[in-house]
Amino acid sequence: MAELETAHVDDCTVYRLPGRDWFYLLGPQNSRTRNLVFGLAEFPGGTLAAAHAHQAEEEILYILSGQGAIIAGDQETRLEPGVAVFIPPGLSHQIRADGAEPLKLVTVFSPPVTPGAYDPGKDR
Repeated sequence: MAELETAHVDDCTVYRLPGRDWFYLLGPQNSRTRNLVFGLAEFPGGTLAAAHAHQAEEEILYILSGQGAIIAGDQETRLEPGVAVFIPPGLSHQIRADGAEPLKLVTVFSPPVTPGAYDPGKDR
């Protein structure tokens, strides 16, 4: 019989990545999950994270709180609570957090991503 697995943000591994903190909630590193990674990202208010692309991974974002934008080439999409965004593999993008409040969002990657491996200057 399959068993549920849970994680709490206060107990998870936190990756201090350029321009954001990324909280690894559930994925292959800490659960039976094999095909995705679920996490929470927090971007400090008034910041612009460096552009990056995930070469093999699809990503979905869901905005929990704060305001900002995601920039991909000439396209800029407003981010606010309730907005979901799909980012296909290979699309360079960056996130801006507007105002003083942090921008908090849920992230889902499939296949699983190695946190930070896609940031500029990192080996892939």
